[in-house]
Amino acid sequence: MRKLLLIVTLGLASLAAMAAQAQQAPDEFVREAAELLDEAVSERKEELTSNRQALYELIDEILLPRFDRRYAAQLVLGRHWRAASEAQREQFIEAFYQSLMRQYSDGLLEFDLSQLKILPYRGDPSKPRTVVRTVVVLDDGTEAPVDYGLVKKDSGWQVFDVTIEGISYVRNFRAEFNSEIQAKGLDAVIERLEREAAEGAGAETESPEEAPVSE
Repeated sequence: MRKLLLIVTLGLASLAAMAAQAQQAPDEFVREAAELLDEAVSERKEELTSNRQALYELIDEILLPRFDRRYAAQLVLGRHWRAASEAQREQFIEAFYQSLMRQYSDGLLEFDLSQLKILPYRGDPSKPRTVVRTVVVLDDGTEAPVDYGLVKKDSGWQVFDVTIEGISYVRNFRAEFNSEIQAKGLDAVIERLEREAAEGAGAETESPEEAPVSE
């Protein structure tokens, strides 16, 4: 359930109009994004369901320019970011993004605007970081609180964190990667993420005729 909610909220929170500026109210950023996401998915749902590459391209189009990958990666790595070289940082940023995209892309297809409630904004939009609180109504009628962590950039608001039912994806991944980096090193983590992304891409493009047959 959290995987589904994560990509949905990442997608909607990052899908802002290209003309959005930093002075746009954070809750309006989210509201506009939700409407645009709903339109984009509903118009192409059949195509996106059957064409994984098209789904990835849509995510790149709506998420990549509006999700602060570098800041999110820095928070995820924590103290390991300071020790990493710039080359390692860039590799991790790309590998982490590709990993997120492939793990959670299916959730975009389940987005339903009618299930989203944007709560009244209580933060301070003049601050460099803020939080927009929403509720997602699940199919059984229960409500899941979802908070968007936004950071203000020259081009407007960008997403860096999503907290679902009290669980921050930044903190969650930081704990996971910290243990792995301590045991194996940052390069090993980057290599694993890159390998998993490459293997996933290969599986997605392999036709049934090309798939190996077990004897």
